[in-house]
Amino acid sequence: MAKQILMVVTNHTDMQEGKKTGIWLSEFAEAYLAFENKGFEVTVASPLGGVGPIDPGSVDDQTPQEILDAAKHLENTNKLDDVTADGFEAIFLPGGHGTMFDLPDNQKLQQLLRDFYEAGKIVAAVCHGPAGLVGATLSNGQPLVAGKRVNAFTDREEVATGLGSYLPFLLESKIRDLCAIFVAAPNWSTHVEVDGNLITGQNPQSTLAVTEAVISRLGE
Repeated sequence: MAKQILMVVTNHTDMQEGKKTGIWLSEFAEAYLAFENKGFEVTVASPLGGVGPIDPGSVDDQTPQEILDAAKHLENTNKLDDVTADGFEAIFLPGGHGTMFDLPDNQKLQQLLRDFYEAGKIVAAVCHGPAGLVGATLSNGQPLVAGKRVNAFTDREEVATGLGSYLPFLLESKIRDLCAIFVAAPNWSTHVEVDGNLITGQNPQSTLAVTEAVISRLGE
């Protein structure tokens, strides 16, 4: 039987002043396609279920057709409340600025992350996806990321986007506040941190490297 992977995406569509956001399509699509190509079965879920919105900034006339085609898997996502960790080997959180708004405080996601992590299953996230980790605690009450090497979209990269003022918090700063060991690389460089069964990547350029790390661990 094929191994099962749960991907959790945002439903959030708007930042302040009408600025649109959502899922960064390449971060979802590159991972989804790589998992599928290795024979894994992928389930996509979101806090509300239904459509997973794509950040319009993540698509242009240079976007490969296979990436565009993968958007069909975001048209009817499962509702998080209807999902359990049972049967899944890994949970993967792709990014997009939308994750900063609806994932950090989602109690069902926090429960799933704790269940996956404490069962020794893989917890992976890339770019702004680690926003979903900031509210997660273990059974002992400690933040899931505390004391662990973690990577995510850096404050320097956020400054470069010019969007930091529209966000509820800066992701690197929040993760550091949770006593994680945040390991940053230069802007826009591929960078992955693996600490036990926690795998995190810095930016869109890191998506495939994070995915490959997950695939490698699942193959052990």
